[in-house]
Amino acid sequence: MQKESTVFLGRDCDAVQIPAGNTVMLPAGTEVSITQRLGGSFTVCATKLGGLFRIAQRDADALGETVEAAPATPAVEGDVDEKMVWETLRSCYDPEIPVNIVDLGLVYDMGIEAVDGGRKVFVKMTLTAPGCGMGATIAGDAQQRILCLPGVVDASVEIVWEPPWHQSMITPEGRRLLGIE
Repeated sequence: MQKESTVFLGRDCDAVQIPAGNTVMLPAGTEVSITQRLGGSFTVCATKLGGLFRIAQRDADALGETVEAAPATPAVEGDVDEKMVWETLRSCYDPEIPVNIVDLGLVYDMGIEAVDGGRKVFVKMTLTAPGCGMGATIAGDAQQRILCLPGVVDASVEIVWEPPWHQSMITPEGRRLLGIE
């Protein structure tokens, strides 16, 4: 488990309110506890403001944190393959749960299609709860990461609700990480 730490924001920064999904500005000097550092983003608790917030990697400095830049995608001959996409999706996290979206069982389908100039990747995923406002944030994160893969010229990440998600969809690795094995 990650160690929780308390810091004061060094500058104003944008954050996404969890679970509503609203973008807000957290002012410099706000006291926050960092509760999760996964996938390059941070989940913080700002008790005086009333709740949890997701702070993007680009604002790590406001927390006094540094995030190692992701290694440059190696030049790969040929087309992106399914393994690359699945590994990329494993770098995306729900900000409230310390398990990636694949092992959490949120990704229902993935496909790759040839298009002019490269490949388009299609992903269908769900969320743990229909009312979660973080869907657009999580899907957008997945889409941006897929677009960084070699040969990918377009990516679509669609949120679907059928079948409804339930805990039995969590992979054995996800169950282990959550301690429900």
